[in-house]
Amino acid sequence: MPRIVLQVLAAAFAVLACGLATAQAASTASSSVVAESAPLPPDQISQEIKDALAAVDRPAADKALDAGRRPEQMLAFFGIRPGMKVADLFAGGGYTTELLSRVVGPTGTVYSQEPVFPPESQQIEQVWSTRLSQPTFKNVIAVHKSFGSDDLLPVKPGSLDAIIINMNYHDLVLLGVDRDKLNAEMFRALKPGGVYGIVDHSAKAGSGLKDISLHRIDEGLLVNEVETAGFRLAAASGALRHPEDDRTWVTAPRAAGERRGTSDRFMLKFVKP
Repeated sequence: MPRIVLQVLAAAFAVLACGLATAQAASTASSSVVAESAPLPPDQISQEIKDALAAVDRPAADKALDAGRRPEQMLAFFGIRPGMKVADLFAGGGYTTELLSRVVGPTGTVYSQEPVFPPESQQIEQVWSTRLSQPTFKNVIAVHKSFGSDDLLPVKPGSLDAIIINMNYHDLVLLGVDRDKLNAEMFRALKPGGVYGIVDHSAKAGSGLKDISLHRIDEGLLVNEVETAGFRLAAASGALRHPEDDRTWVTAPRAAGERRGTSDRFMLKFVKP
């Protein structure tokens, strides 16, 4: 190939790369910014939430995770109360589903959505289904569907009070989920004023999806994606911040080991206008 052609191609690729980088930076920069609030004091944690965490029949393995996850902060920040109709998206082993079930109580409903995992990961599904088979969780509706399903949540449009994704939004990226479609569906499912609550592990600011293999995601990119669906970022909590985290290690439980529960995490409350 003539040298001049190679030079032209090289210049074209350089312009393309610069354009992509600029677009990603613009996407992140366009995200809304709200002042991050301090952790809620004990007197702002409802008795229903305190009782849910302290329940004697709650699994010891769940209670062992509480110090790192601070679920009382999450549930209070997202405004979970008795009688609410809520969804736990990407429920995993059901840790969050169980707490939601206990807090919303017998007059509330929890839709616990678990994706269909490949055979090597089906142990998670077994933990989830075993948990939900207990009579304690009569107010939980199990939803075992892949994210590509058109009717992911079996609810009427505008019927849910809250939807929570606890440390799994980054997994939507890893699984190749159409997040624009998913977020739009969550928008339809929520009532006006309904809460879309997301907690996830922080990647380095402005990194986009570059560090997604660390099971982390850039907060600005996530905000931009969710607001594109029509949501408004209403509040952010610093309850799960760990400034000592350099954001370079893998947060997946098996890889994190003793560092599990010490990653820097953002907690964001989006609202459907």
